[in-house]
Amino acid sequence: MTATMPDRRAGPFERLAGWLKQRRDRLVADPAFQRFSASFPLTRGTAHRHASDLFDLCAGFVYSQVLFACVRLDLFAMLTRGPLPLSDIAARARLSPEAADRLVRAAIALGLLEWRGDTVGLGLKGAALTGNPGALAMVEHHAMLYADLADPIALLRGEAPPSHLRRFWAYGDGGSAEAADSAADYTALMARSQALVADDILDAYPVDKHRVVLDVGGGNGTFLAALHRRAPAAELHLFDLPAVTAHAAHNPALPESVMIHGGRFPDDPLPAGMDLVTLVRVVHDHEDAVVCPLLKRVHEALVPGGSIVIAEPMAESAAVAPMADAYFGFYLLAMGQGRARSPDTLMAMLVEAGFQAPRRVATRRPLFAGLVTATRHS
Repeated sequence: MTATMPDRRAGPFERLAGWLKQRRDRLVADPAFQRFSASFPLTRGTAHRHASDLFDLCAGFVYSQVLFACVRLDLFAMLTRGPLPLSDIAARARLSPEAADRLVRAAIALGLLEWRGDTVGLGLKGAALTGNPGALAMVEHHAMLYADLADPIALLRGEAPPSHLRRFWAYGDGGSAEAADSAADYTALMARSQALVADDILDAYPVDKHRVVLDVGGGNGTFLAALHRRAPAAELHLFDLPAVTAHAAHNPALPESVMIHGGRFPDDPLPAGMDLVTLVRVVHDHEDAVVCPLLKRVHEALVPGGSIVIAEPMAESAAVAPMADAYFGFYLLAMGQGRARSPDTLMAMLVEAGFQAPRRVATRRPLFAGLVTATRHS
């Protein structure tokens, strides 16, 4: 299955809507209209909101660097025990008073910190981050992504040099010490960020009805350990690259009975006899040429009546478009493979692989993970 644009041939109403939007575009681009809408009472609020949104797009990189500086300097952990004077923050972060003041004011403007009288404390967003080690890990990881996006045109044209992300995720290319180190880094990052999605997936899909479960691309077993707490009687299997499964073997959260299988799913068969196979944040990392055979292998690994669960950020939904289409679209481009797919695309791929009754399952936070499931009937 190749990536194609959805069929959007316009009917009469769509053509009328398109004409109206062209008129709107010309009007909104007119400086005279912009001045009018910014001052007219009935349009002033909308105009100011759109201007603010546009500025946020322009300033987004600066905002992300403010966040990165706060995380790298450990400001959020520094303030978890209570607010501190600016001078203490400067001393602990090894910044001049002027630099600390600049950073703190920027973080306050973004809701990360807040003034508490003449001291500085956590803002609402900063407090939320302190309880989310996965998000903090991703903030630090993004240093590689930002370096890779320095020339987005070269990246889009395929003219950029080998990216930091491509090297980071290339641990499966060989058995060298460098590959093993990369696998350790990747596995740790995935484990820390897994907490963002594991409970949402397990709250949405009733895993306790299954007896034999295989998690493909399961890393060090963080998701499988969370599943075990929901379905303690299930027989658990984990499949991933040997360099990764070595870490799963030492995960104390997994039961001793877990069966760990090392292999490469583009090449190696999956263990058979499963009645549930999970693919959590796996499919979007790969091209169709890898995903389609993988889904067929999953179908073969399942017993009749068994189910597959695909959970990851999904495209073509207005609610998650900034995450799936913008963020993951360019993240995966820098990584060198994969794409975010819509639920409809995933369900079509499942049918092509032999599955039946594909359906979407609502999750608590589709921003982090949507969910699609299907069944092997025979």
